[in-house]
Amino acid sequence: MTLRRQLAVALLLLLIVVMVAAAGYRILGGPHVTLLDAIYMAVITFATIGYGEVVDTSANRALRIFNMIMILFGIGIMLYVFSASTAFIVEGELKDIFRRRKMQNRIRELNDHFIVCGAGETATHIIQELLRTGNPFVVIDHDPERLARLEHLGDLCRVEGEAADEEVLESAGISRARGLATVLPNDKDNMMVTVTARQINPSIRIVARCIDARMGEKMVRAGASVSVSPNMIGGMRMVSEMIRPHVVNFLDLMLKERSKTLRVDEIPVTPQSSWVGQTIGDTEIHRKYDLLALAVRKPNGDNIYNPQGDLTLVAGDVLIVMGDVNKVRAAREAAG
Repeated sequence: MTLRRQLAVALLLLLIVVMVAAAGYRILGGPHVTLLDAIYMAVITFATIGYGEVVDTSANRALRIFNMIMILFGIGIMLYVFSASTAFIVEGELKDIFRRRKMQNRIRELNDHFIVCGAGETATHIIQELLRTGNPFVVIDHDPERLARLEHLGDLCRVEGEAADEEVLESAGISRARGLATVLPNDKDNMMVTVTARQINPSIRIVARCIDARMGEKMVRAGASVSVSPNMIGGMRMVSEMIRPHVVNFLDLMLKERSKTLRVDEIPVTPQSSWVGQTIGDTEIHRKYDLLALAVRKPNGDNIYNPQGDLTLVAGDVLIVMGDVNKVRAAREAAG
């Protein structure tokens, strides 16, 4: 039996015994005993307060015996209620303390993870994608009810608090994080999170939601790597549905496929990478990893689309590929 159920049972038993006692005092006490007097007598008997009797038991033997029985029952019930209440409060608090400590230990072990600021509808979509692609993350929100609504997604790493608070961001491991998405309900809060996060970790990639499209440039100047306007994204999606429906359908199926997680992803070629100086064909990304090379982003920002197998990779290149996320991860590890 859970502590909550145990406490409910204890209170129900107390209510039943009080009603039985009040009925007994009302019946055995005689016609002059009112219902209020009977209830009051039952309460002071069980509470062992020591106030004077409002129902005289001295001249009524049956009432005195009934009173003794009620006192014994009352002591037992009150002890049970006290025990259940104490366990509910103390064990609940201890459980919460241990849960928070366990959560902090899990977060301390994270490295190169992502932070999602907000636990609303947009954040839920972000979280689901991070789960599907196997990326570690932490969710921050000041509302415990919103965090609780995410429990159906699994045992997520989460921090309760204001996302713009430095201590809260630090507890989410922002200094070790790879990226942060702030999707709070208004632009002001997203701006504050962006500024604070950039001050703590100058190298982190910050994606900020911008409700007002005019705030986009300000958000970037405040420290966001990129600002995303839901209205613009929604508009682009709708026009794409009209003029290129098959492309949209293909991308939707790719994102929603359960048996195989296909994504367009990236493989950075760092100066220490074993792929530096190799051609795309030498990396064997198609034969060995079953990946399709879509483009190469050069260090100067230029993009080479549909790169050929004889294209030589240099330090700073980013190879844009499409394929299974696990195979992309394996290729990224092979590239070093």
